[in-house]
Amino acid sequence: MADPIEPSTSSSDPNSIPIPTAILHPRREPFEHGLLTIQKLIFNDPVQALTPLKQKFASPSTQRVDSAALAELLQISFDHSRLVLETLASVLHSESDPLVTALPDDVDSIGADLRDLILFLYIQSYKRLLPRSHKDSAAVADVWPSMSAFDGYLSALSPLQLVRSNSRRFMPSQADEEAHQLSYLQKHLANILSLLSEHMEGESEESLVLTMEGFEHLGFLIQFGDKGSGGVPLSQAAPFFANSDPDMPAAPVPVSQVHDWLLQTIASSLVSITEKVSAKENGSPSGSDQDIAMADASPSSAKASPSARSPCFVEGVSKSSYVKQASDLKSSSVKVINCHDSTIYILAPLRYAIIYGCSDATIVLGAVGKAVRVEHCERVHVIIAAKRVCIANCRECVFFLGVNQRPLFVGDNHKLQVAPYNTYYSQLEEHLTEVGIVSTINRWDEALSISVIDPHDSLSHPAGVSDAQSESATCLDPDQLTNFLIPNWFENESTGSTKDNPFPLPDAYVTSQQRNQKNLSEIKQMLREAPLEENWKRELSSALHVYFKDWLYASGNIRQLYCLQGD
Repeated sequence: MADPIEPSTSSSDPNSIPIPTAILHPRREPFEHGLLTIQKLIFNDPVQALTPLKQKFASPSTQRVDSAALAELLQISFDHSRLVLETLASVLHSESDPLVTALPDDVDSIGADLRDLILFLYIQSYKRLLPRSHKDSAAVADVWPSMSAFDGYLSALSPLQLVRSNSRRFMPSQADEEAHQLSYLQKHLANILSLLSEHMEGESEESLVLTMEGFEHLGFLIQFGDKGSGGVPLSQAAPFFANSDPDMPAAPVPVSQVHDWLLQTIASSLVSITEKVSAKENGSPSGSDQDIAMADASPSSAKASPSARSPCFVEGVSKSSYVKQASDLKSSSVKVINCHDSTIYILAPLRYAIIYGCSDATIVLGAVGKAVRVEHCERVHVIIAAKRVCIANCRECVFFLGVNQRPLFVGDNHKLQVAPYNTYYSQLEEHLTEVGIVSTINRWDEALSISVIDPHDSLSHPAGVSDAQSESATCLDPDQLTNFLIPNWFENESTGSTKDNPFPLPDAYVTSQQRNQKNLSEIKQMLREAPLEENWKRELSSALHVYFKDWLYASGNIRQLYCLQGD
């Protein structure tokens, strides 16, 4: 349930601005899924860089900016311009915006709302909070010896560090990240408001005002309570718009008044968040703490979210199988963190998902309607049906993709492969429809690679490599693709109708599968008809079992058999 929005005033100052008792939160989505590593979008002076955009499209008839206009104004490629619009659409706070509901072929022409676009481009200057382990350089050196100076700079936090630490205390907590994001917004608030503001007619150039509609666009970055875009509209929490007549346009408010109110609200929220962080670091238990790690690594362990805002954590699973379906999740966002030598099944419709710091694992995500980010993983097989996916700083991984947009590769990637989606479960098509994924569109093999350097990373980077392009992925050989079978644990509960992979396979993979199936049938027939004595048949059967067992151990699939037996 969302926090109540009840303004409070200071009794010592009757003219003070009412401050709501609910905590102001940053929206995580733009900071977690909306940052692009395109150097031309990182502005030294965002106000100076974005003012021409505002001036050109500020008239009522041109409030939206399409791909071509954006590419021309920012001097970026059409591919990058399209990427900006698709990324913005995935993190918008308003589900009714035409860009969110646009068909793939219409994205370029529909374009983005000017104010949302300005806010999106502004936060490209944001730098993420450093992982805590970097405060102890000796510990870092101990667990992750750099393969080269270049490699050492670019791997902000390798999976091996997470394996050794085996604890989230070395990673920024949700509260730490929120405080960092709020501090960023606090510092840049004046600039942000100036870009959303308008001049009053007949007034001086200094008389800037903010309309209620313009104020609502701040909902892209901030929200009150736990419901996010589904909760109280931002303007209803503000004293200067809260009692506006819905049948009449609200009067614009001086930017200075909005600025003062938001600064006080952010400061109050930061105090509350900081107290929570301090209490946790001092070992004080907190019933409202949203960042407690799983108590153990058993298959049944997970941190369910206490609210709609907070993601569900799947964390620390090791040498096990872990299964969650839609009825098990209380959030539409999932974070799979620090899981190793395991198979993870999240068979549910989701909005967002993050896979971070995993190794030697197979991870299956059901249907993710907004965005997936996979980061700092090694030797992981990831099977994803999603609107879009971003892959950063991964090594020796294979991604089986059913994606409506081009997969994005950023950072220090090595030896990655992509393949078409290769599985199904009974409710998959229902989940795809629920989150808006079109199974007839799969751009799995149209990888888009951008900068190897992440400008949002607070670490320093070696000079001269800022324009280097991230290593892309190669396509898996058709002969290497096999169908991944998901066990039907919930056969009695299942109501879905999906009987096969809803994403059509490319011709080369269909041909290869048909050929392999034909070869298998011929071998079976030959073995059945082979004129062998009974003792030779027993030896042949024994040899086949030995080779199959060797393959199970070499591939790691023996673990799944043990887990299924335990289930």
